[in-house]
Amino acid sequence: MYKSHVDCSGDGLEASLRSPIRQKKAPVPERGKEYILLYKRPGDGAIHVAPATDMQLLALKMLIENLDRHTVAKEADVDIGKIDAAIEEACKQGVLLSSPSKLVRPGTHYPDAGADGWQRHLQSDYFTLQWHVTQACDLHCKHCYDRSTISPLTLDQGITILDQFRDFVLEQKVHGQVTFTGGNPLLYAHFQELYREAAKRNFTIAILGNPTTREVIESLQNIQPLSFYQVSLEGLPEHNDSIRGTGHFERIMEFLKILDDLSIYSMVMLTLTRENMGQVLELAEILRGKVNLFTFNRLSQTGEGAALATADKEEYRKFLEEYLEAAKSNPTMALKDNLINIIRSDHKEKPFGGCTGFGCGAAFNFCSLLPNGDMHACRKFQSPIGNVLESSLLELYRSKVAEQYRTGPSECRGCKIRPVCGGCQAVIQSSGLDVRLNRDPYCFVDD
Repeated sequence: MYKSHVDCSGDGLEASLRSPIRQKKAPVPERGKEYILLYKRPGDGAIHVAPATDMQLLALKMLIENLDRHTVAKEADVDIGKIDAAIEEACKQGVLLSSPSKLVRPGTHYPDAGADGWQRHLQSDYFTLQWHVTQACDLHCKHCYDRSTISPLTLDQGITILDQFRDFVLEQKVHGQVTFTGGNPLLYAHFQELYREAAKRNFTIAILGNPTTREVIESLQNIQPLSFYQVSLEGLPEHNDSIRGTGHFERIMEFLKILDDLSIYSMVMLTLTRENMGQVLELAEILRGKVNLFTFNRLSQTGEGAALATADKEEYRKFLEEYLEAAKSNPTMALKDNLINIIRSDHKEKPFGGCTGFGCGAAFNFCSLLPNGDMHACRKFQSPIGNVLESSLLELYRSKVAEQYRTGPSECRGCKIRPVCGGCQAVIQSSGLDVRLNRDPYCFVDD
C-alpha cells in the first residue's frame, strides 16, 4: 500500500503526483451500443431523455410487432408475469400509452363527486381478490363469521382461477392483488405452490392469517416478497385471549417481531364490539412502533359473531373523534371505516379513501372468493354473485347481481361523500336492513 504526504511545499506536491496512486490511468470506455428513449410523458408535458432498458425495448418491440405475450414468454423461457410486468412498468413510466382503467363508478350515481375534488375516488387502477383458500383454522374465535366445512379447490382448479384473474385484470386495465386468507391460508395443502403460481402472474400478494414460523415466512419471501401480512387482535391481552384463545396475544407480539426483522409490512386488525371499544386506544399505544398499521372493522353480526354485541351507536361518533385525535400523534393508527369521512367533511378536512380506497369497494375494486369457488361481494356478509368454476370472473363481475352490490344503498344516493363512503353493507345486512335500500344504521351524516 502506497502512502504520500502532501505539504505546502512544491516538493511535497510533486512527490504526491508521482505516487503510483496518482499515476494510475483512468479506465478507457469501450465502444458499444446504447439506445436512447426520447418521449413526452402524459401528465407533465416534459420531454424525457433516458437510456433504454432491455425491458422497455421489449415492451416497445411487442407493441410495434404486435407480439403475443405467451409466445414471447415461451421463447424467452420466462414466466408470463415477467412480460406483463415489463409492459405495465413501461406504461407507468410513460414509455407506452395505456388505456385507462375500466373500473369506473357511473357518474349518474355520484353527481356531486367533482364538487369537492373527489372525482379520483370514482376510478380504481387496481383490483383485490380476497381468496379464502381454506376453511381450516387453528383458532376458534368467538366472532368467526363462518365455521362451516367447505371442501377446498384442487391445485389445478386454483391455477385456473389465477389465469381467470389475470384475464380479468388485463381486460379491465388494472393491476391485480391476491390476498390469501381463510381460515388460516397456510393450512391449505398446496399453499406454497399456489403462492408461487400467483407470483408467476405478476400479482401483488398479501396474507391475512395467523402467526407462523420464521421459516415459513422466509420460504414465501424467497418466492416473492409479501406486500403485507395482516394478523388480528381483539383488545388488551386478557380480552383478546378470551376471544382468540389463551396465549394468542403474546404469540402475535412475537410474530410481529419476525415480520419486522424480515422487513415485511405488518398490519393488525381489530373487530370492534361494544366490549372492546374502550380498549382500542390503549391497544394502539401498546402497538406503537411494533406494527406498521393498526385499524379496526365494526362487528358484522353474522355466524358466531351474532352472539356478540355491536358497538353502542350513541357512543360511536365520540369514539371516532377520540380515535382521530389519537391518530394525530400515533403513526401506527390508520383509518378504514367509511363513516370517518363524515367527521372529516364536517371539519372541512380532505377525505381519505375509506374501506378500500373507494369507500365501500364491494364488487367494485374488491371481491371475496370462497374455498369452493363461490364469489361474494364481501366476505363479511352473505353477498353471493356466482361461482368461478361455472362462470368466468369477468362474467360474474359484469352481472346484475354484482352491479347491485357496487351501487349500494339507494339512501346514500346524492350524499356528497358517497365516493368515499357508502357505509358498511355487512353492518347494514346484519342489522336486518336491505343493502340495496337502507343506509348504514351507524350513519350520522344528518346529525
